[in-house]
Amino acid sequence: MVSHQDDEQPPKDACGVFGVWAPGEDVAKLTYFGLYALQHRGQEAAGMAVSDGTTVVVYKELGLVAQVFDESTLSALQGHLAVGHCRYSTTGSCTWENAQPSYRPSQHGGGIALGHNGNLTNTAELAAKASDPVDPSRPLPKATNDSDLVTALLAGHPDMSLEAAALEVLPLLRGAFSLVFMDEHTLYAARDPHGVRPLVLGRLERGWVVASESAALDIVGASFIREIEPGELIAIDEHGLRTKRFAEATPKGCLFEYVYLARPDTSIAGRSVHETRVEVGRRLAREAPVDADLVISVPESGTPAAVGYAEASGIPYGIGLVKNSYVGRTFIQPSNTIRQLGIRLKLNPLRSVIDGKRLVVVDDTIVRGNTQRALVRMLREAGAREVHVRISAPPVKWPCFYGIDFASRAELIASGLTVDEICASLGADSLAYSSLEELVAATTIDSDRLCRACFDGVYPIDLPAPELIGKHLLEGISRAVATDVDGVAAGGSAVGAEDALQRP
Repeated sequence: MVSHQDDEQPPKDACGVFGVWAPGEDVAKLTYFGLYALQHRGQEAAGMAVSDGTTVVVYKELGLVAQVFDESTLSALQGHLAVGHCRYSTTGSCTWENAQPSYRPSQHGGGIALGHNGNLTNTAELAAKASDPVDPSRPLPKATNDSDLVTALLAGHPDMSLEAAALEVLPLLRGAFSLVFMDEHTLYAARDPHGVRPLVLGRLERGWVVASESAALDIVGASFIREIEPGELIAIDEHGLRTKRFAEATPKGCLFEYVYLARPDTSIAGRSVHETRVEVGRRLAREAPVDADLVISVPESGTPAAVGYAEASGIPYGIGLVKNSYVGRTFIQPSNTIRQLGIRLKLNPLRSVIDGKRLVVVDDTIVRGNTQRALVRMLREAGAREVHVRISAPPVKWPCFYGIDFASRAELIASGLTVDEICASLGADSLAYSSLEELVAATTIDSDRLCRACFDGVYPIDLPAPELIGKHLLEGISRAVATDVDGVAAGGSAVGAEDALQRP
């Protein structure tokens, strides 16, 4: 898959996860719409597992949620509980085998399906612990991601229930993980002791929902109950909801969720993401004022901060850039001529609004600088008299090892240049970033309860040696898999407890 974008890839989160236990409801469609609401968290692949109480069937494929599933596929996925996943890869390449939910057969004749948002830091250690499938004669897809390792570890305790196995396995995991997993009868959810990635619990009239963001609860009509606590495992079945703690909580929620990753209509730790971004814009206007005629945003993640900047500065807010909402990941390779147009595939200026104006352009982040450089040039060509860039986050100087796929540190423009040098590189009249202190203040969360590593280089979870971490670490580890697999699911690919189906 390739992107209709220039070589400035924005930061990408690992994934979105969704789980539902709701007898009498169409859980496949609930999962579909939940994943649709979480599509922004991962666009490489999508999948879901559904159980009818006897069999767990997993259906997954590369592509967007709406490309992977259709009415006939969803109608065939019948059951009372399900987990779903949309993926952006941070461990393991973008392959069908690495799409989720991952699946393993269990000793009890059923199966375990799991979806994971985050990134583990002790992957090599876990790979050494992971056992072969319960029945080695049953072929399984070859996966090279940390999520599959967790599934293998859970399946590697044939003498105990899945809940008991989880209480054994979860304390072994290091890094960031928000998990949804299931067997034939029970839905589980767990969050790492630091709570790096969000995970919330919701209530349906006839069941329960867990999801990466509260916005996914809204779209399926579930009422928000609470966040899954860091270090907590919950289980939901016919006996209701029960909760157990597998580790003490030491909260370090991801600050970047507020900047870019989460939907603006999501709440995290009781704070609206939209309101946080608007407040950052207000604070940025006071930190970095400029004499200008119009505030515009780079849609859409820069829009709330631009509104806040305009409000606090008294400079009018206007729509100066129009976004093509349908530009995203695609299977179609753009021609060289189209590629050279770069950012124009995604954004186009409103010349009548921009011409002759001194602009404040508000965006969320600068990664390599290529997008902003092209944007400044495009605005000048459209007649802008001055272009002042304001960024609603501090400079991103450090890579993330907890579930965001940033560029390497060498590629991050802020890691090697001063603000003035970056400004000159972009061709802007001025450039200013939000300070880390003001961004944290806008969240209303204590600084010591947040992971700020991409901004300040302080990693709250210990990291292994460089050679024991990385996206492609597991691709060098030999794993036994069978190659003779029969059967193909119509329109996609599936793995079931009774049939191991793989693409031909």
